[in-house]
Amino acid sequence: MAKARGRGKPVRRRDKKGGPGSGRRKPCQHCRDKAEQVDYKDVAALRRFISEKGKIRSRRITGACRRHQVQIALAVKRARELALLPYVNEGGRDDSPRRERGDRDR
Repeated sequence: MAKARGRGKPVRRRDKKGGPGSGRRKPCQHCRDKAEQVDYKDVAALRRFISEKGKIRSRRITGACRRHQVQIALAVKRARELALLPYVNEGGRDDSPRRERGDRDR
């Protein structure tokens, strides 16, 4: 005779409580301030939307709405073009020679 499996009520994903995905999505900072356009000359504000390596952060991380995220990306690109922001941060590059997987310092 086959072993009986626990065939109780199936657990649904949406019934899950807690965890990293729970909670309310933070509102867009620009919508809260009622800003129509993102200014490319406001370098201090744009630095919050750039990672340590110089990449533009995603909407999921920044909390910006779709409309303002597009404006942020364009403003960052324009500020980079005018040399207000760096393309790559100075600490992002490693000049040391690359090692293969098996190499170790002993």
